[in-house]
Amino acid sequence: MKNLTILIIYLFTGGFLFAQDSIPDVFSKIYYDKDYKLYHKKKDKKFYAVEHKSKLTLSNLQGNPQATPNGIEFNFNDATLNGILYYGLINYKESKYPTPIWYGRTSNIKAGKAGINILKRLSGRYDMIHWKQLGTGTLGYRIANAKGELLYDGVIGFKYDDKKGFSIAKTITEGPFINLLQANEVTISFDTNFPVQAKIQVNDTVYKSIKLQTHHEILIDNLQPETEYSYLVDFDDATQKYTFKTAPLQGSRGEFVFAYISDSRAGQGGGEHNMYGVNYYVMRKMAALAKYKNAVFMQVTGDLIDGYKNTKDETNLQYANWKRSIEPFAHHFPIIAAVGNHEAVGKIFKSDKGRWQAFIPGFPFETESASAVFATNFVNPHSELISEDGAYYDPNPNKIDFPPYDETVFYYTYDNVAMIVLNSDYFYVPSLKNNPSTGGNLHGYIMDNQLKWLENTLAHLEKNDKIDHIFVTQHTPTFPNGGHVKDDMWYGGDNSHRPVIAGKSVKKGIIERRDEYLDLLINKSSKVLAIMTGDEHNYNKVKITPEVKLYPENYKYPKLARKRTIWQINNGAAGAPYYAQDTSTPWTSAVSNFSTQLALVLIYVDGAKVRVKVMNPDTFELIDSFVLRK
Repeated sequence: MKNLTILIIYLFTGGFLFAQDSIPDVFSKIYYDKDYKLYHKKKDKKFYAVEHKSKLTLSNLQGNPQATPNGIEFNFNDATLNGILYYGLINYKESKYPTPIWYGRTSNIKAGKAGINILKRLSGRYDMIHWKQLGTGTLGYRIANAKGELLYDGVIGFKYDDKKGFSIAKTITEGPFINLLQANEVTISFDTNFPVQAKIQVNDTVYKSIKLQTHHEILIDNLQPETEYSYLVDFDDATQKYTFKTAPLQGSRGEFVFAYISDSRAGQGGGEHNMYGVNYYVMRKMAALAKYKNAVFMQVTGDLIDGYKNTKDETNLQYANWKRSIEPFAHHFPIIAAVGNHEAVGKIFKSDKGRWQAFIPGFPFETESASAVFATNFVNPHSELISEDGAYYDPNPNKIDFPPYDETVFYYTYDNVAMIVLNSDYFYVPSLKNNPSTGGNLHGYIMDNQLKWLENTLAHLEKNDKIDHIFVTQHTPTFPNGGHVKDDMWYGGDNSHRPVIAGKSVKKGIIERRDEYLDLLINKSSKVLAIMTGDEHNYNKVKITPEVKLYPENYKYPKLARKRTIWQINNGAAGAPYYAQDTSTPWTSAVSNFSTQLALVLIYVDGAKVRVKVMNPDTFELIDSFVLRK
């Protein structure tokens, strides 16, 4: 009875939220006031967390579609939203990569509401999918505000009966996506607007969702290696058919190509260059060219979206736009996403004049941190790396103090190649560089437990005689060359920068930690060929020979001796605003083919040989070509 009384008091005073959202011990100078409002104390001043006010959320912009006698109406739950609703039918049988064919007229959005008269506008000569005859169809719709800025690209299915009229159909609203591709199995994921027990048919075998649900991850197993399969997704009211090809057996040492990019957040130029947080135009070009070049997978490492939001609901909207941009091609081959700094979502503290004072990760970490929000949006491999709990700087060994790593740090293989994916923006506090008082991790710093996981993973792969080539990817360059020389793994050569946990700086500075990282890749591995990075919005490569200079003048810490050469391939040229070259670094002479063009990196593997081609997906121009391993 006592516990029940306390619970009731919490519920009626708002303290229950406070109890659930207790401030993690890793922070300092973050408090709740008597009204349970969160604030940051800086030089005896209180700066309060900004309340989220935007109506731009995924659930709102999906529009709660409802059937009308003539079609569909939408309510975007925002009386201030005025603009245009574009729409068009999708023909799933005409193309391997179905997209909406936009109709010549639009619908006005007034006070957050709009309607589509399907019966009048999309009948007769405009009914290219025969929805009236078949009694079912699918619409693509696109929302633009009064300024013409694109906000969301949606999909909704409908049913039609001459007597009963229109109704909303069960619809795949995201996907299907090919995930976790292996020689004998694959996971296919997608979301539906209503709970269904979806089915996927491959040959004569039917695989089902475990239960009625809206998010589906269905394992397709008992497959043959290096075999192309058709798969039919059945979600009650309709079906869709696509293909995938399984990976070869590990160590087959055949010929294949994979693709790499980073930094697809919104760019300039208007229209699809900014689909609310995403350079939709460029990402679709990237995915199309990768598929055209028969890439077996495409790795995208960070800054997928603009991010830096104080709610996961708005972040989810940007992720939805990113996924829609690649969706026609991700039906057929894996596009694997990783975390960057712009995936940040958390609590923003501002002054009365609106200036940022601090930005810390959202908590509770298990649901509100950037890594947790990312993991709910993508299907990536799991690893044994849990968090930074248990490290020497853990402030409380009896509880979870750090965000999760799950699905943001992992590795996967294809034939004789292994790709190790790191999270160099784990527990990232954007304000830490200028305001260390809150605590948190630096942009570009690999913390202790993750570094140990990397060491163990490299050791495991070194012993695997079926793996010949290892690529390591993280968002931040080890050797920045344009736009981020002031941070990444360099910080202008200032080793004093480091994480602060529970008010205390950790032992190793950023350059010391960079060298520990490089030691693993260069001296303790013979298989690592290249580091694949982004963050800087350009393409370039750095040939890191043992002779290349890596240190500032008068560097007082031990310097790393290197036994062999590896490469850094930076490709942050997937649509974010460009950065020109900065030639102030010690390794500038080792940089080549610096370009601000849009760039898709294609890695060609043929047994022991590895070569690289870099192409502009807009013009098909060849930007670079070189050999990684003869």
